[in-house]
Amino acid sequence: MSVSPKQLANAVRALAMDAVQAANSGHPGMPMGMADAATVLFTRYLKFDPSAPRWADRDRFVLSAGHGSMLIYALLHLTGYARPSIEDIRNFRQLGSPCAGHPENFELAGIEATTGPLGSGLATAVGMAIAERHLNAAFGDLVDHRTWVIAGDGCLMEGINHEAIGLAGHLELGRLNVLWDDNKITIDGAVELSSSEDVPARYRAAGWHVESCDGHDPEDVARAIDAAIADPRPSLIACRTIIGYGAPNKQGSSATHGSALGADEVAAAREFLGWTAAPFEIPTDIREAWLELGGRGTVVRGAWEAKLQAHPERAEFERRMAGDLPEDFSLQAYIDGLLAAPQKVATRKASEMVLESINAALPETLGGSADLTGSNNTKTKGQKPLTAADYSGRYVYYGIREFGMAAAMNGMALHGGVIPYGGTFLVFSDYCRPAIRLSALQQIRVVYVMTHDSIGLGEDGPTHQPIEHVMSLRLMPNLDVYRPADTIETAECWALSLARKDGPSLLALSRQNLPQLRDSATENLSAKGAYRLRAATAARKVVLIASGSEVSIAMGVADRLEAEGIGADVISMPCWSRFDAQPAEYRADILPDDALRVSIEAGTTMGWERYVPASGLRFGIDGFGASAPAEVLYAHFGLTPEAIAPKVLAALEN
Repeated sequence: MSVSPKQLANAVRALAMDAVQAANSGHPGMPMGMADAATVLFTRYLKFDPSAPRWADRDRFVLSAGHGSMLIYALLHLTGYARPSIEDIRNFRQLGSPCAGHPENFELAGIEATTGPLGSGLATAVGMAIAERHLNAAFGDLVDHRTWVIAGDGCLMEGINHEAIGLAGHLELGRLNVLWDDNKITIDGAVELSSSEDVPARYRAAGWHVESCDGHDPEDVARAIDAAIADPRPSLIACRTIIGYGAPNKQGSSATHGSALGADEVAAAREFLGWTAAPFEIPTDIREAWLELGGRGTVVRGAWEAKLQAHPERAEFERRMAGDLPEDFSLQAYIDGLLAAPQKVATRKASEMVLESINAALPETLGGSADLTGSNNTKTKGQKPLTAADYSGRYVYYGIREFGMAAAMNGMALHGGVIPYGGTFLVFSDYCRPAIRLSALQQIRVVYVMTHDSIGLGEDGPTHQPIEHVMSLRLMPNLDVYRPADTIETAECWALSLARKDGPSLLALSRQNLPQLRDSATENLSAKGAYRLRAATAARKVVLIASGSEVSIAMGVADRLEAEGIGADVISMPCWSRFDAQPAEYRADILPDDALRVSIEAGTTMGWERYVPASGLRFGIDGFGASAPAEVLYAHFGLTPEAIAPKVLAALEN
């Protein structure tokens, strides 16, 4: 090839510094520093085809150091993806351009994961690597690819990194390779200002293979990658680089990290690199060389597609990778069984019961728990563990790694072919929250099973009793939060979570037993978000709105009001977001204006103003819980029919 690796890499540097300069915003340092190593990866090793960006057996590449987004935008453009175009790159960080400040998976083909929060990308890649091995065990060499990550010092410092690499090492995910941009610079300055740990030693202790190389020497980078591929363990490749390489007066300093270089320094960089092309222009020979290298995966993809055509499980593989449920999948028979033999169980148990049917019918479900399997009830009979010795297992023991678990599930969902679900206590959703937010932002199907959802967990006390958690999770866009009231609603909420392909769901489930309240289920009423569970028999004066374990309490309140001649509807509201999406006429019918509205939920009352005006009543808990048996706590906090009914009657009299 007449074009040298350095010239190829300089095209990346030029686009990065030009785009950031035009936007007067961005991070040129990482793309300029990692351009050599990334060029080696994309031109010699990465398996991809820009003309078929969703090819199922492509390598997955995650830019964990997402602030350096111009690195991946430049690489996608140069290798021949339809977008970003050069105009997209000219409009870097501007409204309407797919070249956002940090990479977004829904903006561009070739962006495998939304990244930016440091460490999350690497942890997400762990989930991709798990999915790859799991599907390889199911479909053989139809699934035979690697997962690659470029991460920075910040990614390796974040706490989630410890969780993620521990899990990857334990599962011996040898198809996972991380290129560490070892430039020894953070925003504040030198890494040594804040850290003196031996990062390679930590990775080795976690069961990883570690290599190091000169990140600006293409042949040394290639040597290190070859060694990583040859080793059966996950690999960390420490690429010693100079941040902002090519900017002669600023390289090697934090000045290149998060701001434009400035016109004078860009001009100096062009001279230093020998780059004479105008801004946003790539010399023809370099452009053609990049396109030729970017197209080398077309033949490999063609051979794979021929293999797929002949594979006996082609239809099943394609269904699973498309994320479609089997046409005959239904939980109606299971629900009919509940109607015939009602069950008084905790909704965490109800979840386990319906999962027995789900896991038997859907081979793509991949469950797990953050060391609370017996409490979350997430493992079903015959669901064998996924281990380093047997990747065909369908249950992951994540250990005490809530954030790592949630991020890994994001990676599984992004990879495709599996539907991940994982459990912990609802109060520990705080540990998972950044990953839950990324599930919602990335529009991916992940099911969070959050048990012990209220003071009803009892004696473990206020550290484990969620108060604000359900409400705070309801604030998150594109997250369906379900709080089912009984076995029927739990099954319905699971069905909705599985059917939804464009976002995550979270099930908040009880520890304490709850009565089965529904005696019919001809349609999925939970799909409406809220519905009239019981209509007033006397003239309606009150509408009682509740979720989860408090719906049965609302039924008890209605009994007392009706005994006094006060008509009361009982509204079960398992999912706010679904109710808000209903037509205005339906919402007005469920929550009429001509009745006193009363909300009952064992959590914060803040937020219930959405449905209960100032003239209504909101029963809940606006402080922390306490340690005592569940029934004692409900009485102590006034969440019983005996305590609530008199207050409703008093409000009606005023």
